[in-house]
Amino acid sequence: MAIVLLIFLSPIMLAISLMLFATQRKVFFVQTRPGYLERPFKMYKFITMKEENGKTDDERITPFGSFLRKLSLDELPQLVNIIKGDMSFIGPRPFLVEYLPLYSDYHKKRHWVMPGITGLAQVTGKNDVAWSTKLDLDAYYSENISFLLDIKILMLTINYFLKGCPGSYPATKFKGY
Repeated sequence: MAIVLLIFLSPIMLAISLMLFATQRKVFFVQTRPGYLERPFKMYKFITMKEENGKTDDERITPFGSFLRKLSLDELPQLVNIIKGDMSFIGPRPFLVEYLPLYSDYHKKRHWVMPGITGLAQVTGKNDVAWSTKLDLDAYYSENISFLLDIKILMLTINYFLKGCPGSYPATKFKGY
């Protein structure tokens, strides 16, 4: 499926790449993230920020980068991560390697499954959800992974894009959470 999507979306990805190269001379942001069983991998994204020291992330985001982030188009290169076997479509979003020592034993369960482009925490509020709630949802997903849960997350992700707003499915709707 990732190969089909990569082929289908290649004109959009090419246009984004050309725009980024013309304005920033860089196209991709590559960062090491912990994956399945905490194994590190290189995650690919379209670059959305200028490289300027001393400024906050919000100050460094370019107008085009803001547009890419709003539509989650900066995530498209992660299709390559899926093809490589580093990620799946659905699973906990991979956070920074530096965060690994901060997880409780319960939250470490998020690494029992492949990280994903979308996940339970993303469809329950994305950035509007507290850090601890995201980790709880990721651990819950890891303990309750199923085809039906993946379909539910996929449908909520599609709803997110059709409505153009952050997910608002309440975390409490998931049994046992």
